[in-house]
Amino acid sequence: MNQPDPHLVPIVELLPHAPPMVLLDRVLACDGERLVAEVTIRPDSEFCVDGKVGVWVGIEYMAQAVAAWSGWQARLRGEPVKIGFLLGTRRYDGHIAAFAVGDCLQIHVEREFQADNGLARFRAEVRRDEQLYAAASISVYEPPAVSVV
Repeated sequence: MNQPDPHLVPIVELLPHAPPMVLLDRVLACDGERLVAEVTIRPDSEFCVDGKVGVWVGIEYMAQAVAAWSGWQARLRGEPVKIGFLLGTRRYDGHIAAFAVGDCLQIHVEREFQADNGLARFRAEVRRDEQLYAAASISVYEPPAVSVV
């Protein structure tokens, strides 16, 4: 059975979230270890105040990109999207104070390891073009028995 390209699948189908908390716009690329997603900051974007979204929201962009990667992997296996949990981050480095309306951000995540018990760590970055805006290593947990209803 042929699977569609990940960038053709609406991101809401890959996430265990519902609007308005689906913060990412689309998947640009995905493989067995990495995903690149995109979001454009708009005046009506969640967390946008006075034309800016605090760089701290980047951690949620990263977490949703990891969730989209996991959702894509589940889709390839013919399984439903599962709920996962952001356990924490190490060294979240924001290189700017805020994302601005009009910024088109690319969120890059790459799996560093994943244990059989559902624990995983991803390296993550938020970029605008080639400029690094934020970076972190994030730890996540996907329990085997919890799924989206």
